[in-house]
Amino acid sequence: MTLGPLMVDVAGPVLGAADIQRLQDPVVGGVILFARNYASREQLRELVAAIHAVRNPPLLVAVDQEGGRVQRFREGFFPLPPLRWIGHQYDMDPDAGRRLAFQAAWVMATDLRDAGVDFSFAPVVDLDHGLSTIIGERAFHRDPAVVAELAAAYLQGLRRAGMIGVAKHFPGHGGVIADSHLELPEDHRSRADLYDDLLPYERLVASGLLAGVMVAHVRYPAVDPAVASLSPYWMRQVLRNGLDFRGVVFSDDLSMKALDGEGGLPERAAASLRAGADMVLVCNDPAGADRVRAALAGLTDPAGQARLASLRPRQLPAGAEPRGGREWDRVTAALAAALDRPGLSLDG
Repeated sequence: MTLGPLMVDVAGPVLGAADIQRLQDPVVGGVILFARNYASREQLRELVAAIHAVRNPPLLVAVDQEGGRVQRFREGFFPLPPLRWIGHQYDMDPDAGRRLAFQAAWVMATDLRDAGVDFSFAPVVDLDHGLSTIIGERAFHRDPAVVAELAAAYLQGLRRAGMIGVAKHFPGHGGVIADSHLELPEDHRSRADLYDDLLPYERLVASGLLAGVMVAHVRYPAVDPAVASLSPYWMRQVLRNGLDFRGVVFSDDLSMKALDGEGGLPERAAASLRAGADMVLVCNDPAGADRVRAALAGLTDPAGQARLASLRPRQLPAGAEPRGGREWDRVTAALAAALDRPGLSLDG
């Protein structure tokens, strides 16, 4: 059985019968976890192992574990800094900023891989235009060259731990005020004015470090009338053909209110996949996920399925150590010392 194009969630800290039935559907290819799915490290290991055991090949298991206010697993996990803090460290010392980006990513990935989780939807490469409260401290910096530099170091840290990276939210969520969880943001800039927002993607794709991209629920009416997550222009013409991106394209969660005017969940899922997404997310709406499953029954995309298979965790590089080894102690001590400096709050 191959991996299907739908990522769903599960109800709680253990799999129920309804969860298992849903995950056995060949349309499903992955599971995204939330804070409600976490009680302890051991419980998380058991949950992820149970999800992986449902199918062969195993479903992908993902989470949003960015740091700062977006960290689904907290107790028993290293408290990660927000990316904006790393950007501030870069402003004071670029070498230190790059090193901290690498270390934060390595710690996050090592923590997750120890629990069996395949990858996190990270890093955020939106620019900090000072407009978006939903992005805010999740962004590294305002300068696109700095964002590209820090994101590259971050992706190298993930790779060191055997994990892939997924940059978000393409082509850029930092230039709008509205929160796409609650309404549809519109960015009225021209394509030329969006150059800075696209630059991190251009450089990361060229580096060969980037395995996945998540597309934003934002409309850019001066460029294309469709919401980016439903747009062949943004996914095929710009991302695939323009930037030559060969990795996996994810939609953001299709149940977000930004897409309320775009039909029901099955229509949104079909539109996003037609537009160029390899995998669509439907979160916190099991009935809606079931409608999408029914609508997508029998859908096959061999190229997309091959790309999804590439997201499997890598073997640890030679010399790399697991969580709890000497490298873990050294890196977490260095991060903790940096975080103890005055002026940082992780409350978000």
